Amino acid sequence: MEKNMEKNMEKHMEKYKDIMVEMPPEKILTEREGVVYPSFKKYTYYSRTAERDTPVNVLLPADYSENKKYPVLYVLHGYYDNEDWMARDIVRISTMLTNLVADGEAHEMIVVCPYIYCSKDMPHCTGMDTQNTLNYDNFIHDMMTDLMPFAEGNFSVAVGRENTAITGFSMGGREALYIGVSHPEKFGYIGAVCAAPGLTEGTGDPWMLTEDQLTFGENSPELLLISAAEHDDVVGANPTKYREIFSQNGEVCLWHFMSRTGHDHSSVTPHLYNYFRMIFR
Repeated sequence: MEKNMEKNMEKHMEKYKDIMVEMPPEKILTEREGVVYPSFKKYTYYSRTAERDTPVNVLLPADYSENKKYPVLYVLHGYYDNEDWMARDIVRISTMLTNLVADGEAHEMIVVCPYIYCSKDMPHCTGMDTQNTLNYDNFIHDMMTDLMPFAEGNFSVAVGRENTAITGFSMGGREALYIGVSHPEKFGYIGAVCAAPGLTEGTGDPWMLTEDQLTFGENSPELLLISAAEHDDVVGANPTKYREIFSQNGEVCLWHFMSRTGHDHSSVTPHLYNYFRMIFR
């Protein structure tokens, strides 16, 4: 029965493979005359996990209406960064997504870019060490307890795993996988680009899960997209290791390899271009 399920998932994933490309076309990254491109707006919510007000950037569709319900995508930043990193113009989220929606290649959605460093005692990352890494991993509690309720309570969000996606870059990629695996009942779409090591035993330290826990059980996502860059001199081949573990555990992973990019926005933009075109479709 498990082999039949895996075959069905592989067949299902073919529709995504057919549209995936290594790099986005330039026309999608360029603003068009006469088109309104929305901007991220900063909000704060109270995190009971960190016991402090926490900033978050939210991008609403240009024609956002309270009379409509929108799926929501959470995009997580990397080590040393904050909620503004993904919201920068150089990442091209607003331009890309608006153009894709206009072309009928993506669904309208709300994009949420939170601050994922979560600690009661340390407001900011102070170094690349065990305690700081655990503070990032602690975001899983803030996500469930306060961030998602904040988004769903303040914006016209369509709830349910079929309307909820998560992805992230570097440490944010590790956290997106961690959250997605830990709460597969909440997320129908899961992604990671240049994911940081250490999520499982065998990929680094500190690790949060054993290799056999890198699975979704009966709640396999509609999409699991892992992107990696050939010129990534920070996490190296670590995304490949995650891909191998998922495969060993019978999970179907869509692999996106970029031969010209590195550990920065140059990899995030292509990852999001593919991800935008696949989620909520």
